[in-house]
Amino acid sequence: MSENFHWRLKGRCYKLGHDVPHAGGVIPNWIIAGRHFDAKEIIPHLFAETDPGFHERCKPGDIIVTGRNFGMGPKMNGYIAMQALGLGLVCESMPFLAYRAAIGCGVRVMTDCVAVTEMCDTGDELEVDFRNGFFINHTRNLTREYPPVPDTLQDIVELGGNAGWLKQWWKNKQDAKTQDFCP
Repeated sequence: MSENFHWRLKGRCYKLGHDVPHAGGVIPNWIIAGRHFDAKEIIPHLFAETDPGFHERCKPGDIIVTGRNFGMGPKMNGYIAMQALGLGLVCESMPFLAYRAAIGCGVRVMTDCVAVTEMCDTGDELEVDFRNGFFINHTRNLTREYPPVPDTLQDIVELGGNAGWLKQWWKNKQDAKTQDFCP
């Protein structure tokens, strides 16, 4: 686990609506079609078509709150940028392939958060504990519990996504082999 990783984020809310697609909503389609996977290349284009200038205003710990059907599509480019920026994601629903891509990139994400878009507006100060499912809007003095990141997926997120998890798995496997050969 990274020393800088925290399950609890406290930051500004960026609220989006329902049915935000990955291509053309989260990230421009040309980034996906061009197979750009370097976070430094992708970050300036994150939410460029839905919230121009987003990457200049957001800070680590900020939380994106969305409605139903967020991130339609199995692509991961936008989630690479979200993870690199240290953002959290809370949504009313998101298709399975989008959820898998977000977790695979190491994004802290809570889904199935019923009516979460009614609890906040862009600019509100939020605090979200993704491990335990707590959602706090400090601006409105509201608290709610939602489904947390499942226990079975927490290691993947903590290690920065699939690549970090596989690196740790391989290291553990090699360490076990070394111990087997030592007298």
